[in-house]
Amino acid sequence: MEHARLHVLLVEDDAKLARLTRDYLEHHGLLVTSVADGNSAVREGLRADIDVVVLDLMLPGRDGFDVCRELRSKSHVPIIAVTARVDVADRVLGLTLGADDYVTKPFAARELLARIEAVARRAQGRAGPEAQLRVGRLQLDTASLTATLDGRALQLTAYEFALLRVLADNAGRVLSRERLLELAKGNADEAFDRSIDVRISRLRQKLGDDPRHPVLLKTVRGSGYLLNPRGDEG
Repeated sequence: MEHARLHVLLVEDDAKLARLTRDYLEHHGLLVTSVADGNSAVREGLRADIDVVVLDLMLPGRDGFDVCRELRSKSHVPIIAVTARVDVADRVLGLTLGADDYVTKPFAARELLARIEAVARRAQGRAGPEAQLRVGRLQLDTASLTATLDGRALQLTAYEFALLRVLADNAGRVLSRERLLELAKGNADEAFDRSIDVRISRLRQKLGDDPRHPVLLKTVRGSGYLLNPRGDEG
C-alpha cells in the first residue's frame, strides 16, 4: 500500500527501542511522531493527521491502558497495543478498552509494519459500488466506516466496524471464529486465545444486546456467531 500519507504515533518510553522502531518505519516510507509518556500520547493521538497509534501499555506514570481508554472515548483512530507481558489478560484488557490490535515484545519490526498496514487499511476502508448496507434495524456506510442502529450512531472502532460489516454481509449465516478472523483480517492467534470473543462482546454491548437474550448478534454454541437480519424478534 502507499505509505506517503500514513502518519504513525509511536508511544514508547524505551528510548533505544523507540529510535530503532522509528528508523525502521521511516525507512519504509511512514511518517512517525514519537512520544514517551501518556499525557503526550493523548495530546498527539487526538491530532486529525494521525492515522495509527502504536501504544506501549507499560508506560511510567499514566499507563497505556488509561491512554487507550481516553483516546477511544474521543477518537476512532486505530490503536495497536504493545505489551512486554505474555499474560493473555493484558491483551484482553487492551482489546476491551478499544485497541484494534496488539503485539507482544520482543517483536519483529516487519511484523509491526504489517500490523500497521492492516489496521490502516481497515480504517480507510474500500467503498464498493454499494456504500450503504442495511440489515434490518442496522445501516452501515462502508465509505465513512460508520453504522447506525434505529438511526442512532454506533461508536465503533475500525476493527469492530470490520466485524460488523462481515456479519452484515453474511446476515442470517453462522460464521465460525476462524472465518470471522479471516474475513475481517484479524490475527491468526486470536482464534486460540479467544480474544475474538472479547471483540464480539464489546460489539454486542454497543448494539444493546443482552448476552442472555441476544436480539441482533447471536452466539451459536460450538459453531460461531450470526447477525440476525430480523433483529426485532428475540
